[in-house]
Amino acid sequence: MAAKVVVVGGGIAGLAAAYRLRTLHPAAEITIIESAKELGGKLRTRELAGRSVDVGAEAFVTRNPAAVRLVEELGLTENLVHPVLSAATVRAAGRTVALPKRTFLGLPVSADEVRDVLSPDGVAKVAGERDLPPLHVEADPDAPDVSVGQVIGERFGRELVDRLVEPLLGGVYAGRADMLGLRATMAPLVGKAQTLTEAVGKVLGPPRQGTQPPVFGALRGGMASMVDELAKRAAARIRLGLPVRALTRTARGWRLEIGSAAAPEFLDADAVILAVPAPAARKLLEDEVPAASAAYGQVEVASMAVVSLALPPDAVLPESTGVLLAVGERHADGTPFTAKAFTFTSRKWGRADGEPVQLRASVGRYGEAEALQRDDDQLVAAVVSDLWELTGVKIAPVERIVTRWGGGLPQYGVAHTAAVASIIDAVNKMPGLAVAGATLRGVGIPATIDSANTAASAIGAYLTSRSGEISAPSGLVGD
Repeated sequence: MAAKVVVVGGGIAGLAAAYRLRTLHPAAEITIIESAKELGGKLRTRELAGRSVDVGAEAFVTRNPAAVRLVEELGLTENLVHPVLSAATVRAAGRTVALPKRTFLGLPVSADEVRDVLSPDGVAKVAGERDLPPLHVEADPDAPDVSVGQVIGERFGRELVDRLVEPLLGGVYAGRADMLGLRATMAPLVGKAQTLTEAVGKVLGPPRQGTQPPVFGALRGGMASMVDELAKRAAARIRLGLPVRALTRTARGWRLEIGSAAAPEFLDADAVILAVPAPAARKLLEDEVPAASAAYGQVEVASMAVVSLALPPDAVLPESTGVLLAVGERHADGTPFTAKAFTFTSRKWGRADGEPVQLRASVGRYGEAEALQRDDDQLVAAVVSDLWELTGVKIAPVERIVTRWGGGLPQYGVAHTAAVASIIDAVNKMPGLAVAGATLRGVGIPATIDSANTAASAIGAYLTSRSGEISAPSGLVGD
């Protein structure tokens, strides 16, 4: 009898893991259980003013080739697109200026890169970093990490943290620089050199001549095409709208309790891949893998919202891909901005003549729940006011979509790398169990795909090792 595998979670991690496992074990019976009413997780495409737009993750970095490779493998290369404009800006000290190009998450290769963003004193602080005593941050994941805000504030100055580093990290994690770990979020810099300036130079390398390769990729028509193709290729039984309430180890594998508490079902499996956010993983592993559960419990999560807007076709946005907002930026009347960033979608990806102008705003950082407590109308009104202040564009949207991501972004804090090491160590000791998702290897699409491939490979190897044992009937059983 074919091996039975259950993938818990139908986001990009679960779908990619199910697909990869299908390529490794074509005869396996794979079931995907997703608590929501649709697949995709943070990949969600909706129609706005007649055009498909992504209201979750809208793009992926190409530096990690995992997403591009998967797009090619799925036969979606013709849909792969790259930005038609690369000119981001940042609002700092009441001015909107070009985002420095030669930086790594806001850390510059030289003080010259940040002269337009920082004050003269701030520039001088950056210039002096290379003369400071050597920085020591251990690469060992079990060693204590250090706060991004603390280390960079001490070495480069607080201005750089507030005006560049936190806006950039906020776009990735919706987090605060003082709470995020340096090794967890900027691992390529650790152990590269004795100063951060030198480390950034080594990571970025010498300036490239000629046409630069695209930094970002996306899919024409939205990320839904990747979701749909993964679901098709995985050839899995898909069950939507069903929470997994418990996970129990049995003599032959695993048993999952799914559905409502009043009328639960029990599903037996030879192996399980958990591809769920940290809070759900903590709960499901509490009894059988308490060490992993405790480590997942150390991972905080942040909530955010994406406000997608369509403006009339004659609206004119600035010639940039968008604007990040530095910490503490305010309107002229002293009112704080609601948005933390705008993406001028039509500028970044292009649009046909006569189409509405598309853009989106990101709202919410870790510890800032008050902005997200507003209703949709209030949130849209605040974002439109922000747009007017930042760009001078005062035009009512013709359509809008507000998408709220509650607890959607794991925070890579100072204890994160140690927590992940504990999770992996504990799970690896449990036969037929693997984990995947944004908590582990990074929050972006490529890193999440990497975690899915790793989980699928582990379960594939496990199934191969016990292929002669998997013969007893299993499946849905009664209470």
